[in-house]
Amino acid sequence: MKLVIQRFIAVILLVVPGLIACFGFLRMKNAVFIYFSEFGNEAVTPSFNWLSFLLGLIMFAVGAGFIGGWIFFRDRKRNYVAPRFKKKRPRPPKPQSP
Repeated sequence: MKLVIQRFIAVILLVVPGLIACFGFLRMKNAVFIYFSEFGNEAVTPSFNWLSFLLGLIMFAVGAGFIGGWIFFRDRKRNYVAPRFKKKRPRPPKPQSP
């Protein structure tokens, strides 16, 4: 039962940042869509909603970065990464000559 709870918590830890990234992408998409859709309406002067776009960009970057980091460190632990991403082992000290 303990393993099931641990896996459920792990899934929740991945779902929440995924939802944040998804909502961030939707905010960016909506800001761009509204900006371009205002060009057809002559009663409105088109203006870009920078605040919504930047908030969406931050949300997307945080969510995608968390999931990417999670996968990277899991793969690093299981030794699935390229040699340049593996942890550097410290060199043993050279013997000193008298």
